[in-house]
Amino acid sequence: MRMDNQRESDNLEDRRGSGMGGGGGLRLGGGRMGLGTIAIALVASYFLGVNPMTVINLLSGGGMPAIEQSAPAAQRPPADDQMAKFVSKVLASTEDTWNEVFRANGRQYQEPKLVLFTGATPTACGTGQSAMGPFYCPGDQKVYIDLAFYRDLKDRFKAPGEFAQAYVIAHEVGHHVQHLLGIADKVHQTKQRVSEREANALSVRMELQADCLAGVWGKRTDTMKNVLEPGDLEAALTAASAIGDDRLQQQSQGRIVPESFTHGSSEQRVRWFRKGFETGDMNQCNTFKADRL
Repeated sequence: MRMDNQRESDNLEDRRGSGMGGGGGLRLGGGRMGLGTIAIALVASYFLGVNPMTVINLLSGGGMPAIEQSAPAAQRPPADDQMAKFVSKVLASTEDTWNEVFRANGRQYQEPKLVLFTGATPTACGTGQSAMGPFYCPGDQKVYIDLAFYRDLKDRFKAPGEFAQAYVIAHEVGHHVQHLLGIADKVHQTKQRVSEREANALSVRMELQADCLAGVWGKRTDTMKNVLEPGDLEAALTAASAIGDDRLQQQSQGRIVPESFTHGSSEQRVRWFRKGFETGDMNQCNTFKADRL
């Protein structure tokens, strides 16, 4: 990606080195959990479509997620931190895109914060953990990412490249867009009234829409700023494919259970990202009315 001349966002918080990421367990509520229990919770949350922070807290004997300490004071990353600088520029590009889209639709976009952390960090949704991967918390309207995830994206998921890294951020910002439009709340309310299988199906449509919105961002950003280079689109599609439910299930349990999907298959994730990218139109991202995912 050609990002050298792009602006940086003012909405980046750097919590790395805040002191919460150490130790052999994650403290929630009144007890400490081992890494094995955390791993079980993360796998369960992924395949059941439940917020991983909620699962962890429930396994620890608590109720709804509780934050044990307040968030560290926001600070800017070091000026020579190139990866943080890249993330800040990607975030700025999402701000430019969604401010324009919302304005064209008679709405006002509320820019989310993006938090860099290491290990663990308090959020309005409970304690965030690096093992969860990047996530969005609607309670504080912030995207959270441990930059070590990009190493996993390259080594574990075989999806290197800056546009693949940018896609991850754009997908989480897509969840923020869903939150602002009221889509997330409607889905959450509906999931409380339906079966587990139906709830999983709603989660899939939710995630695929976020993929499509990430594609809209990619198209509009490139149109406005000419940031993409040969091979960039393929890198994002590789990332979308690598984190499909079918591929992850095959890797983790050796079999595929479609009714337990919560994010969509590799083919579906690629299809919806591509649809958003080819059209650049968020109105084409209504996965909830689509006959074919």
